[in-house]
Amino acid sequence: MRWSVSLMAEGDRIIELEEVVELADAVAASNGIASGMGTSSYGAQIVVEADDGEQAVERALTVFTEAVAKARLPVWPIVDVETIAEDEDEFYGADEVGPRG
Repeated sequence: MRWSVSLMAEGDRIIELEEVVELADAVAASNGIASGMGTSSYGAQIVVEADDGEQAVERALTVFTEAVAKARLPVWPIVDVETIAEDEDEFYGADEVGPRG
Protein backbone atom coordinates (compact mmCIF):
# COMPACT_ATOMS: atom_id res chain seq x y z
CA MET A 1 0.00 0.00 0.00
CA ARG A 2 1.23 3.53 -0.72
CA TRP A 3 1.52 5.93 2.21
CA SER A 4 2.12 9.66 2.27
CA VAL A 5 4.29 10.56 5.26
CA SER A 6 4.91 14.14 6.39
CA LEU A 7 7.85 14.78 8.71
CA MET A 8 8.92 18.04 10.35
CA ALA A 9 12.20 18.77 12.15
CA GLU A 10 12.64 21.87 14.29
CA GLY A 11 15.83 23.64 15.35
CA ASP A 12 17.53 26.85 16.31
CA ARG A 13 18.07 28.85 13.12
CA ILE A 14 16.20 30.03 10.04
CA ILE A 15 16.23 27.76 6.98
CA GLU A 16 17.24 29.41 3.69
CA LEU A 17 15.59 28.90 0.29
CA GLU A 18 18.66 27.11 -1.08
CA GLU A 19 18.48 24.56 1.73
CA VAL A 20 14.82 23.79 1.01
CA VAL A 21 15.64 23.41 -2.69
CA GLU A 22 18.41 20.92 -1.80
CA LEU A 23 16.01 18.97 0.42
CA ALA A 24 13.36 18.98 -2.32
CA ASP A 25 15.91 17.58 -4.79
CA ALA A 26 16.91 14.90 -2.27
CA VAL A 27 13.31 13.68 -1.70
CA ALA A 28 12.17 13.99 -5.33
CA ALA A 29 12.89 10.32 -6.07
CA SER A 30 10.30 9.41 -3.40
CA ASN A 31 7.64 11.67 -4.93
CA GLY A 32 8.60 14.06 -2.16
CA ILE A 33 8.16 17.74 -1.58
CA ALA A 34 9.98 19.93 0.93
CA SER A 35 9.11 22.94 3.07
CA GLY A 36 10.62 25.26 5.63
CA MET A 37 12.06 28.36 3.96
CA GLY A 38 12.17 31.30 6.36
CA THR A 39 11.27 29.21 9.41
CA SER A 40 13.21 27.44 12.15
CA SER A 41 12.05 24.07 10.82
CA TYR A 42 12.24 21.97 7.69
CA GLY A 43 10.10 19.13 6.50
CA ALA A 44 9.15 16.84 3.70
CA GLN A 45 6.20 14.84 2.48
CA ILE A 46 7.40 11.48 1.17
CA VAL A 47 5.53 8.62 -0.53
CA VAL A 48 6.53 5.07 0.51
CA GLU A 49 5.25 1.53 0.05
CA ALA A 50 4.44 -0.20 3.36
CA ASP A 51 2.09 -2.73 4.94
CA ASP A 52 0.97 -0.40 7.75
CA GLY A 53 1.45 3.06 9.20
CA GLU A 54 4.28 2.09 11.52
CA GLN A 55 6.29 0.56 8.70
CA ALA A 56 5.55 3.60 6.54
CA VAL A 57 6.99 5.90 9.20
CA GLU A 58 10.13 3.75 9.52
CA ARG A 59 10.71 3.78 5.76
CA ALA A 60 9.99 7.51 5.45
CA LEU A 61 12.37 8.26 8.34
CA THR A 62 15.14 6.45 6.46
CA VAL A 63 14.48 8.44 3.28
CA PHE A 64 14.19 11.69 5.25
CA THR A 65 17.41 11.11 7.20
CA GLU A 66 19.33 10.36 4.00
CA ALA A 67 17.81 13.41 2.28
CA VAL A 68 18.74 15.70 5.20
CA ALA A 69 22.34 14.47 5.01
CA LYS A 70 22.45 14.88 1.23
CA ALA A 71 21.05 18.43 1.54
CA ARG A 72 23.63 19.15 4.28
CA LEU A 73 20.93 20.37 6.65
CA PRO A 74 21.49 20.39 10.41
CA VAL A 75 20.25 17.24 12.16
CA TRP A 76 17.36 18.44 14.30
CA PRO A 77 14.73 16.54 16.32
CA ILE A 78 11.67 15.45 14.40
CA VAL A 79 8.73 17.09 16.12
CA ASP A 80 5.82 15.99 13.95
CA VAL A 81 4.95 12.95 11.83
CA GLU A 82 1.68 12.43 10.00
CA THR A 83 0.91 9.49 7.74
CA ILE A 84 -2.03 8.83 5.46
CA ALA A 85 -2.67 5.67 3.45
CA GLU A 86 -3.37 6.87 -0.07
CA ASP A 87 -5.85 4.09 -0.89
CA GLU A 88 -7.85 4.10 2.33
CA ASP A 89 -7.37 7.56 3.87
CA GLU A 90 -6.15 5.75 6.99
CA PHE A 91 -4.39 8.16 9.37
CA TYR A 92 -1.40 7.28 11.51
CA GLY A 93 0.30 10.00 13.56
CA ALA A 94 2.93 10.54 16.22
CA ASP A 95 3.41 13.66 18.32
CA GLU A 96 7.13 13.37 19.03
CA VAL A 97 9.44 10.89 17.39
CA GLY A 98 12.56 12.15 19.17
CA PRO A 99 15.97 13.22 18.01
CA ARG A 100 17.67 11.56 15.11
CA GLY A 101 21.34 10.85 15.20
